[in-house]
Amino acid sequence: MESNIGGVPLDRSNLAVQAFEKLHSADGLAFRINSEIPLAAGLGSSAAAIVAGLMAADHMYELDADVYPHAVEIEGHPDNVAAALYGGFVVCTPGDAQRFDPAPGLEGVIAIPRDPVPTHEARAALPSTVPITDAVYNVAHASLLVLGLAKDDFSLIGAGLSDRLHQDRRAHLYPRSMELVAQAEALGAVGATISGAGPTVLFWCHWQGTGGVFEALQTEAADCDVKRVQFVPGGADVRAL
Repeated sequence: MESNIGGVPLDRSNLAVQAFEKLHSADGLAFRINSEIPLAAGLGSSAAAIVAGLMAADHMYELDADVYPHAVEIEGHPDNVAAALYGGFVVCTPGDAQRFDPAPGLEGVIAIPRDPVPTHEARAALPSTVPITDAVYNVAHASLLVLGLAKDDFSLIGAGLSDRLHQDRRAHLYPRSMELVAQAEALGAVGATISGAGPTVLFWCHWQGTGGVFEALQTEAADCDVKRVQFVPGGADVRAL
């Protein structure tokens, strides 16, 4: 087995291989894994590996499998695997995932600090209960975000990015990230959020402002890896076998 990602297992314990073997034995096969997604950055690298393994097995052996429930079982929750599998934006419940296309003109820039945040530490930082006011606040703002995405209304999108459930409670794990979130509008973005468990910061941008945000971050976040990214409507696809 070969991989361009340092620090991942190069045997059957590799997550992509484990996912593959959910559908078919990997006996006699060699795996070559290439990924541009950094580990422990809050960018869904594990979900991408899981979906890749499942999709490879499904297409190689023409199984016509329902990949989604297998992906959720392996990952433990639907959020990232649903997005990797279906593309666009997804709203997940325990038993289902509904997708919709990105708002036209919406683009992103990410800033990845050099110090990773292990997912288990990010999860451990969250309390078992939260104040009802914070829960209501997040339900309201998540609703604004979905409405803004559906209506292509960037003012609603910006308002909907506000959070009281996880970012402040994890701020001690990624103080530099939170500094960048606070600078988002000054840098020309619609807003910013911590991506997944962090520490990556996702800057939500209107396409006309993406270039300016990217250039500003080259200076303001010179200590980070800065990349332009797209909110793509297409999901997982096997291009060649």
